[in-house]
Amino acid sequence: MTTTTLDHAAIDQSGTKTKTKRVLLLKPRGFCAGVVRAIDIVQIALETFGAPIYVRKEIVHNSYVVTDLAKKGAIFVNELDEVPEGARVIYSAHGVSPAVRDRAKERGLKVIDATCPLVTKVHVEAIKFAKQGYSLVLIGHRDHDEIEGTQGEAPDVTQVVSTVQEVADLVVPDPNRVAYLTQTTLSLDEARDMIQALKNKFPNIVGPHSQDICYATENRQVAVKNVAHGADLVLVVGSTNSSNSNRLVEVSKNLDTNSYLIDTADAIRPEWLDGVDTVAVTAGASAPEVLVKDVVEYLQTMGYGSVDEVEVMPENVRFGLPPEIVQAIASAPPVSR
Repeated sequence: MTTTTLDHAAIDQSGTKTKTKRVLLLKPRGFCAGVVRAIDIVQIALETFGAPIYVRKEIVHNSYVVTDLAKKGAIFVNELDEVPEGARVIYSAHGVSPAVRDRAKERGLKVIDATCPLVTKVHVEAIKFAKQGYSLVLIGHRDHDEIEGTQGEAPDVTQVVSTVQEVADLVVPDPNRVAYLTQTTLSLDEARDMIQALKNKFPNIVGPHSQDICYATENRQVAVKNVAHGADLVLVVGSTNSSNSNRLVEVSKNLDTNSYLIDTADAIRPEWLDGVDTVAVTAGASAPEVLVKDVVEYLQTMGYGSVDEVEVMPENVRFGLPPEIVQAIASAPPVSR
């Protein structure tokens, strides 16, 4: 049900042209390859080894997904000290620092690493720049799990900046030996402004060969940018701690289209729909399609009878499973049912 027009209209009984209340369902939306991989790893581990399986932090930043996996036997912990010695633990898609890996070895934990390969790419870049003697500037949000893991690769030479003002305040040992990296889930516009500010402050700064912002984050933002002008409201399905979901709301608001982040359809307030003819619906990279379906069904009960899927670009990325889980599947005896 793909549409190429954003100008639907209907004729009422008097012959007057009226707008049809409708939903524009953005595509791509929802799960990215890294999230699919991380969730698969937890589910396969549960099926292969049986419950409980420990997971450090939320496997992905979505409350529905975490609750669902917890019901199946996953135990989510904040730190490895909460995991029994010798037990099996999964690292979340956001990655961990070397200090966490060292702690796992000290406690004899059996580790399965669900770090997104695109986050691993940033970790590798951080190690490379640090070894080459650069001061490292990490663009991102300090309290995000991904930033904590990446900064941990070279904590002595890494500074985190979240605003252009923080870029202006930076002090480094050698202004000619500075490199930058970014969190994978930033707003494209936000990252562009800070990268430009860094280039203005440090003309010889170097960066990654290809941008660190992941394909899924970029694609979902581009989809919002393409459709927001034709909508009265943008609803983003995602949890409040999901960075890329929050960025989608910001992108819409920056284009002067009202937008809200909702965990589920239950969070939609009827007054948001007052005077709204067209609602665009998308989902962050860690939000499951079942929640999007619930939102669309709710909107249909509110009179939005036309639902058009608007595909802005194709997305066909897939990531393989980590070797430790592939080997475990091959060698583990089946779990008795």
